[in-house]
Amino acid sequence: MPKLTIDGQEIEVPAGSTVLQACEAAGREIPVFCFHPRLQIAGNCRMCLVEMEKSPKPIASCAMPAGDGMVIKTDTPQVHKARKGVLELLLINHPLDCPICDQGGECDLQDITLFYGPDSSRFAENKRPVADKYLGPLISTHMTRCIHCTRCIRFLDEIAGVEELGACDRGEHMEITTWIESALTSEMSGNIIDLCPVGALNSKPYEYRARTWELRKTESIDVMDAVGSNIRVDARGSEVMRILPRLHEDVNEEWISDKTRFAYDGLKKRRLDVPFVKKDGKLATSTWRAAFAAIRDELKDVPGNRIGFVIGDQVDCETMVLVKDLATALGSPNVDCRQDGTKLTAAARGAYLFNTTIAGIEQADACLLIGTNPRHEAPLVNARLRKRSRMGGFKVGRIGEPFDLTYPVTDLGAGGQTLRELSDGKHSFAEVLENASRPMLILGQGPLARADGAAILALAGEVAERFGMVGDDWNGFNVLHTAASRVGGLDLGLVPGEGGLDVAGMLQPGALDVLFLVGADEVEAKGLDGTFVVYMGTHGDRGVHGADVILPGAAFTEKHGTYVNTEGRPQRAKLAVFPPGEAKEDWKILRALSEVLGLTLPLNTMGDVRRRMAEIAPSLARIDEIEPAPFGGFGVAGDIGAEPFASPLRDFYLTNPIARASSVMQECSTLFVQGGSTGATGTHG
Repeated sequence: MPKLTIDGQEIEVPAGSTVLQACEAAGREIPVFCFHPRLQIAGNCRMCLVEMEKSPKPIASCAMPAGDGMVIKTDTPQVHKARKGVLELLLINHPLDCPICDQGGECDLQDITLFYGPDSSRFAENKRPVADKYLGPLISTHMTRCIHCTRCIRFLDEIAGVEELGACDRGEHMEITTWIESALTSEMSGNIIDLCPVGALNSKPYEYRARTWELRKTESIDVMDAVGSNIRVDARGSEVMRILPRLHEDVNEEWISDKTRFAYDGLKKRRLDVPFVKKDGKLATSTWRAAFAAIRDELKDVPGNRIGFVIGDQVDCETMVLVKDLATALGSPNVDCRQDGTKLTAAARGAYLFNTTIAGIEQADACLLIGTNPRHEAPLVNARLRKRSRMGGFKVGRIGEPFDLTYPVTDLGAGGQTLRELSDGKHSFAEVLENASRPMLILGQGPLARADGAAILALAGEVAERFGMVGDDWNGFNVLHTAASRVGGLDLGLVPGEGGLDVAGMLQPGALDVLFLVGADEVEAKGLDGTFVVYMGTHGDRGVHGADVILPGAAFTEKHGTYVNTEGRPQRAKLAVFPPGEAKEDWKILRALSEVLGLTLPLNTMGDVRRRMAEIAPSLARIDEIEPAPFGGFGVAGDIGAEPFASPLRDFYLTNPIARASSVMQECSTLFVQGGSTGATGTHG
């Protein structure tokens, strides 16, 4: 490990560190524009210049490897002069439009100029005009502000894997642009807004709507997929104004998907804000008291086996605790959190978790994808797979539909026959898995939702056992979920009890007398004549079709709630704004309903609910911790159909009621999916 002297302080840093990292380790702040710890070094802004003993001129600390015996000075007249010179050059062409720039108040150039910049300029020439570029419906450009740090180019090339931005020309004629004018097709393109150190790239839906100091900031968790990305919700008054990523090295690093970032406008559109009760075949606004009374009257003398509960994809664990206890009080075994009909069971936790963990992907040396498209189902998991692929020594095989995942993939076959050949060791990819020291597989929800899903799960377990994917310090068997509530629901045991019906059974005409849809918007409840349907949720989406009573609930930004991500990590979302109108937090609705029904549940506070949750599933009380699950319990052996394995997502942008209510996501769907753009269908790379 090299030892350096920095401003008279001796410090030892790991081999391979740069002078910039050594200075930061010594507590010295070095201003940068082009450098980012997750991107390759460019060394083109020269803002990080420091003085090195025996060097005839200042050095770029971000690009200089730290060497033993180096003597570095970061606070000398020469360094100050260099920083002022760099900033003076950058400001030659930069427009002085801070009062209207969206980056005002959180702009790196603004902050660094304040502390390190000159107090005047020697240049009086006209500033260089640069035409703004079209990058699609999500990102607005003001290219006169661009300082050519190339962070956006490097992110799309290295992290997102979609090479759609680049630099053309040289010197003062250089411009950042797309090769051919078109929208960026990456599902993670919005991250370049955060990376831009100036106001050249901004959020098009948010632009000119608020200032950063006007916003109330709340740390929360995303529910657009099952990754559990850490986010910050910025709100003004009762409106969510934007959503930004938070740092969590083990989950999303510092990135989020475009759906997470831009679907927030769906939180205020098509919202249910008052209860509805159907009268004379038509829904009419009602009071909470009247809505509860209608449910009570309908449940009179109905046996428990004629009552059912379907749990949606964005329901928090607290609400599911109330569902479980209310169903038990009613004597109903018909409870199911598997809205898509997957054949996973709550009996064996290791059979439904992403056991490798998201960060653990970086330790694997071979991967088998089974019926999953992680680029759309979990963009942050796909980014980890690409990151591992770029390290080298990582082979990926796929059984299922072909599509571009932004890294090399070997297509092995379409469906069950290929998986069986692999299990028997008769496929050529078997040698890759046998030679790997830490192989892993990722099983998607598409195959598991088929009629033969249990057999596919069992066969995947056999593959994991055959190729030694599970050891004392490694578990390579992974299920990739698409619903934020699914793992929490399985942990809490929200699956049919003895003699109970699953989702498909409950939706059969005449199967039930009363059906509760708790945030369930991906099922078709039309045509259930003779079944009294109660919908509790946030939007006038698919779930309200055919409903007899509608109870307005709270979205994930409007309540405190626990969500468990695909790797089994419990995390807490926090209330950022209050629900609209008369909408209430979901667990409170169920608690109040239980009292009206004469089955009062003794869960009066959030603390009571969370203590009950810990009784049912102790792992849910250990926030942000993953409890390793035993290996085993994989499905039921049986025949597998010849149909190809397919991803359940056909439109990345419209997968839940919030996204479907979002005009921004509707525009993206029209442009990228319905318009046939190759990026959204997974063939662009």
